[in-house]
Amino acid sequence: MTGPMYADALAPARGAAGPERVGGRATVVVIGGGQSGLSAGYHLKRRGFTNALTGPGGPDGGRTFVVLDAEPAAGGAWRHRWESLRMATVNGIFDLPDFPQPPVDPDEPSRTALPRYFAAFEQATDLPILRPVTVTAVRRADARPDGELVVDSSAGRWTARAVINATGTWTNPVRPHYPGQESFTGIQLHTHDYVSADRLAGLRVAIVGGGVSALQQLAEISRVATTFWYTRREPVFLDVGFDREVVGREIVAKVAADVEAGRPTGSVASYTALAWTPYALAAKERGVLERRPMFTAIEPNGVREADGSFTPVDAIVWATGFKAALAHLEPLGLRNELGGITMRGTQVVGEPRVHLVGFGPSQSTVGSNRAGREAVNGLLRQWNAASNGPLSGSGSAASAYAGGTSKT
Repeated sequence: MTGPMYADALAPARGAAGPERVGGRATVVVIGGGQSGLSAGYHLKRRGFTNALTGPGGPDGGRTFVVLDAEPAAGGAWRHRWESLRMATVNGIFDLPDFPQPPVDPDEPSRTALPRYFAAFEQATDLPILRPVTVTAVRRADARPDGELVVDSSAGRWTARAVINATGTWTNPVRPHYPGQESFTGIQLHTHDYVSADRLAGLRVAIVGGGVSALQQLAEISRVATTFWYTRREPVFLDVGFDREVVGREIVAKVAADVEAGRPTGSVASYTALAWTPYALAAKERGVLERRPMFTAIEPNGVREADGSFTPVDAIVWATGFKAALAHLEPLGLRNELGGITMRGTQVVGEPRVHLVGFGPSQSTVGSNRAGREAVNGLLRQWNAASNGPLSGSGSAASAYAGGTSKT
């Protein structure tokens, strides 16, 4: 990514306030400044919402919004991807709204290229972003179904008529527990903590997980270490030449069906098959895609295999994915008896003042963009209809995100 439009793109976005800001009031508080949060902010501004950091929005106290982001600068979770993950490997991301990406160097690390692109978008759109701000809790101000929500944060207390939550999954890694895990004397890493294969060079490494990140890390680590690949289920690879758009629609429909039924969901990646990418084909040629069933226990110097044999290992990489980071929403009691959150489109059925974007079927980058737009449109439909009857949902999740594909 080069060119004058990206000069100084990593500087703080224009209009962003510093973390010294202590609380305030906004019609909508967006929590999270990654792709889905930026999309929501863009569509709020496009629909006439103004900067809650600079005033009430006009003589009539018009609608305002603010984006509270936990990161110190633009980029969301891309700021934390492992250093060897290149743009060629991530298969690209969908453009932010009305902001095409410039030509990309396929060899540039995603952890530098994408934050720069996000920062340029923030500069161009001048969104009211407050960072770094950690949101600790969202709760109801009172028992009125149309009352305000209270957002407690490291930047004080905010009140809002609605919340668009865009906190993603990166801060909530899934860390499975296996018998004897505490006794292991070697290295244990999660994808969340993985930086590069250098630390594992020359070691015997167990890599656990059947998703895209596991495959990428297996392909990389196996070049410098002896690897053993463990998954709960036999990995499924799509045939070369598969129709990515058709597969993407099928995945989104499956996830959407789960959230509309209130069933717990995993990441979008957990619904997908693996693709025969160049790095996967290269790993296959090197003979490292020999999957083993999950081990049954961990011992000080290795793992106990499903067949009872013992394999010595020096390190375990848990490429076991992430779950939605929603702990701050727990005071609202959004989860049902199944442990899921029932949704219509982006709207939580049990709490219509809350929209979740980058969640469920909108975890893909194209889905995140569409979810931001759908959340804003849904809020406006809801408020416009409020005087005419019960609050209505914002439509089918599958129709909102159809056509999106999951990205790394």
